[in-house]
Parts: sequence; structure tokens; C-alpha cells
Amino acid sequence: MAYLAQAEIEVIHERSLTVLERVGVRVHHEPVRRLLLESGARPADGDELRVLIPRSLVEAALQACPGEVRIGDRRGNGPAVLRPGAPPLFWTGNALYRSDGKLRRELVSEDFAALVRLIDALDAVDGMVGTSLADYPSAARDFVGFRIMAENTRKHLRPCIYTARGAQLILEMGKVLAGGAPLGVNPIFSLGYSIVSPLQWSATALELMQVSSGHGLPFMINSEPLAGGTTPVTLAGCLVVANADALSGVVITQLLEEGRPVIFNLGFAHVLDMSSGVALTGAPECALLQGAGAEIAAFHGLPSAGWMSTESCVADPQAAYEKMLVGLSHLWGGVNVIWGVGNLETTLTISPVQAVIDNEICSAIKRIAAGIEIGEETLACELIEQAGFAGDFLTSEHTRKHFRREIWHRRLPNRVKREVWESRGAPDLVERAQSVVAEKLNGSPEGCLTPEQASELLAIQRHGLRELLGGA
Repeated sequence: MAYLAQAEIEVIHERSLTVLERVGVRVHHEPVRRLLLESGARPADGDELRVLIPRSLVEAALQACPGEVRIGDRRGNGPAVLRPGAPPLFWTGNALYRSDGKLRRELVSEDFAALVRLIDALDAVDGMVGTSLADYPSAARDFVGFRIMAENTRKHLRPCIYTARGAQLILEMGKVLAGGAPLGVNPIFSLGYSIVSPLQWSATALELMQVSSGHGLPFMINSEPLAGGTTPVTLAGCLVVANADALSGVVITQLLEEGRPVIFNLGFAHVLDMSSGVALTGAPECALLQGAGAEIAAFHGLPSAGWMSTESCVADPQAAYEKMLVGLSHLWGGVNVIWGVGNLETTLTISPVQAVIDNEICSAIKRIAAGIEIGEETLACELIEQAGFAGDFLTSEHTRKHFRREIWHRRLPNRVKREVWESRGAPDLVERAQSVVAEKLNGSPEGCLTPEQASELLAIQRHGLRELLGGA
């Protein structure tokens, strides 16, 4: 399924280049602004923060970007390779709150540690994203959260950064986890930041790009346009701004570290609900924007990302259908990294129960992505001839050999007859997911760090906290 024709992508890209040349971007960081000007960008009259970026600079930056991004972890499987057309990976999302049924509360480190342990046990989820931690100072939540993630999962780690110093501390922790190997060889964590759409790069974002350069670490460049709010309400106009946003980030990352792998993310695009003022994430227009965004990324030869979320405040049918709708649209558009496992309430909240349900959605999408294998063994013509009109394939060796791989077998969906379902207490999907959460979190956590690593990460955390708290 194609969301945009090649000619339409070319038109959007051409308009984005015009925006960068005529409107430019505002750069709230003097060293990066100076670097842009020294590299061929032009200052804008009447606004010392605004920089006009010529298309030649954009084209050179796109040429410098590798077409593949390696995403590693500590499970020993080797890094996944992201490229246009590659199967998707699924990550969680950041949040401010933890969902508890119809209630929510601020997310604290104890909740977060349990959530990370749960995600580590979910087979279809590939990465863990950092969140806010209400029981720590805001400037410490990135590196404290990173330590908690590393302690409770071996999956890929994607911290959310709040200060440049936090990023430096995370780099120190990452070196401990890498055991002396270069960080870019098997990138067990990646970084990223969002431009303030439209067309403004904050000092924090640019400091993060700067301090994390030089290691070959993947960097996700996020555009988060809001159709009808921060961009034109038309989806085409929204994509023009989003593409310009992200292209400016590509230019900056490549000037700071030529050849740094980047993920071109237009998939955090939202649309504004005019009646409520809510930035929608689960609407069909979001599916269109994010699928088209992946096609634009592929046009640039870069991997892409998107967000699979919902406006529902609880784990319910709305959450399930919106997430499946957007998730499938991401698959059809070719999105490489799909965020949002566990997210509810326009990504403000994260829910362990929803994470379990989303794991099933992710698993089903991966099964669809795997497609239908065609070959002599799977066509099974000889077997069909042998069976003739009897139609008895249940007892065949061929069925025994292939059924587990060919048919999606999952525990969470109800697949028993009514009388069996009733004998088990007639649980609905949410109740079954609650049981899985309790089961996965039962018992003592299995440590994901060696004692030496745990000690070193804790020492880095303590040092960072002493800096923030003035020696306390």
C-alpha cells in the first residue's frame, strides 16, 4: 500500500527545501548556529537566531548519512539493521503517569522498574524508552531512568534526555555496559530529540547532538507537527513542515559528526481536535501522516519511526482498535521503529496492562509482516495429491513440522469455545492481561547487570545527583 506517489513525494520535498531556503530555522545555540553559517547557511535579516539553509547543504547532509542504522541490545543476538523496507521494531513510549485502572498516578522509580521488568518478559517488544520519574529532580530523570532500565532489561535502551549533562552521564554508563567496546559497534542504546515544530531547535536538543557526537550512536530526529495547530491543517502542508523540520536536523547532525546514523522520524505527527484541543495520536489522519512520513524517509534513503498510540484513558476497545489501526498503517508505510507499547491518553500515561495487550498487537503485526512463504515445501502439492478427497491433513508429518511457525499461536486472545471460557470465569481481554502482568512480575527480579556493572552505574548516578543537589 502506498500513501504517496513518487511524484507527490518529490513535490513535498521540493516545497520543504524552499521553506528551508526562505524561512529557515531558528537555532537557539550559538556554536551550532555559527557552524551552520560557516558551512554555507545564510543569516536572516532582522532575526539573529534564524538561519537560512540552502538545498546544497541539505543534499550534502543526506549523502553523508548511512542508509542503514544498527540497533543493538545485550541479549546476544547481534544488532538489528534498520533500512527502508526492513521489518519493524516495537518500543515502548515515554510518559508522565502510570495507569491504574481508571485512575492514574505520577510515575515513580519503583513503578518504572516493575514496568521495565514486564517489558523484558514481553516477546514482541524490542526496546525500552525512558519516562519521567516523579521521585527524582527533573534534571536527573534521564540518567537515573537509564540505570533503572539497564538493571531490569537487556533489550535496546532509548533514554529521553532532559539535559546535556544527563546525556554525558548516560554515555559514561553506556561505556560500562559496552565493556570497553566502541559504542557504535553494537549500539545498545540510542538517542534522539524533537525539534520544536515549526522550525525551531532548542538549546537542549542541540547540546545533546553536540555532546553525543563522535561515537557512531544512532540519533532519531523527531518532527512533531500538529496539523491545524503548528502547521497547516491540510495533511500535505503538515508534511511539508515536518520534512523541513527533520531535514534541518539531518544537516546539523552531519555537520557535527559526518556519517552519524540517523532515523528520520516524521511519525510523531499529530492532528488537532478543534473541539477538545487534544493533539490526536490514534486518529486515521495520524495513520496517514505517519505512513506517508515513512515513505518520505525511504525517499531520502533513511530508516523511519512512528508512534502507535491512542486517546483512550484506559485499556479498552478504543485503545486496542486505534493502536491496531495505526500500527498496521505503519507496517504498510514501512515504518522501521514503532513507539508506544503501553501508552494511553495521547502518550501521557503508560499502562502495564495495555503493554501486555500491545504485545499481542505487535506480535500479530510482525506475523503479517512475515507474509506467506512460497516454495515447494509450503505449496505441498505432493501432500495434496496423496490426501486426495479425504481432506485429512491434521495427522500429517507436514502439519506437525509447520503448524507452529505458520499459524499465529498466542495465549492472550480467547480461542476456546464458550463453555470452556465460562468455566474459566469468563475473563475479558483486560482481565486476561491483568493476569499476565501479575504472573510476569511475580517473584524476585532477575538482574541484568553484573555486580561490577551495577556498582559502576550506581556510582555514576550518585555523582550526577551530587552535582545537581550541590554535594548532598
